[in-house]
Amino acid sequence: MTERRDEGPHEHDRGLSHDLPVLARRRMIRLMAGASLIPLVGCASREDTPASSSSSPASSSSSAACAEIPEETAGPFPGDGSNGVNVLKESGVVRSDITKSFGDSAGGTAEGVPLTITLTVVDAASGCGTPKKGAAVYLWHCDREGNYSLYSEGVTDENYLRGVQETDDQGRVTFTSVFPGCYSGRWPHVHFEVYGSLADATAATSVTNTSQLAFPKDVCDTVYATDGYDASVRNLSSLSLETDNIFSDGHAQQLATVRGSTGEGYTATLTVPV
Repeated sequence: MTERRDEGPHEHDRGLSHDLPVLARRRMIRLMAGASLIPLVGCASREDTPASSSSSPASSSSSAACAEIPEETAGPFPGDGSNGVNVLKESGVVRSDITKSFGDSAGGTAEGVPLTITLTVVDAASGCGTPKKGAAVYLWHCDREGNYSLYSEGVTDENYLRGVQETDDQGRVTFTSVFPGCYSGRWPHVHFEVYGSLADATAATSVTNTSQLAFPKDVCDTVYATDGYDASVRNLSSLSLETDNIFSDGHAQQLATVRGSTGEGYTATLTVPV
């Protein structure tokens, strides 16, 4: 399982062999789950009935046992010090609005359809019943053009669409962002790392969980029909959740509940058992 980009010389991929152990481990877990040896399905977030268009995963059950969020690769553009640059130690990274760059970077702003992302971090061992207050989440994703700040040509001086938040009493973190584009070879997604505390996150140490959030196809189709997402329409047409090299072995726990519209913006929510 590895991030793939079709951008000619701008490749930072460490190769499929880097992520095969994670892929093999997840498939073994699902094989065991089929034999009723371990629980597979995690917790679904509970939201009010939407007033506008919405899409949500249909395979979760409130009575199902709680499993940890699947472990995924951080990909080649993490910005956490594991592949070059480290934004986590920069003053200003702890923020909820990640649409703009901060600090000594170029000061650019990511354009696109507004998106609010809320993750609820809960204790898997408690059956998802106990929120993880005081944990921290580092979240990052590509921009409308499919570029990653700090890495992609033209935005190496930017650090937008990256930020850290401490979970509140309900285990929640919320980020104001824009809907990411779809680049060649990957289903539209958001990366995140969970840390035991804000101090751990800003020191870039002791990551407890690394995973990815996926977006429903109908929402992607609607967003990508708007201005600025032209390349995403073409790239998405050759992909599916079932063939994506990250989500192909199961995405029920990672498919966000998304509500909203292109005019008003979207909200994406996901429960993250750790």
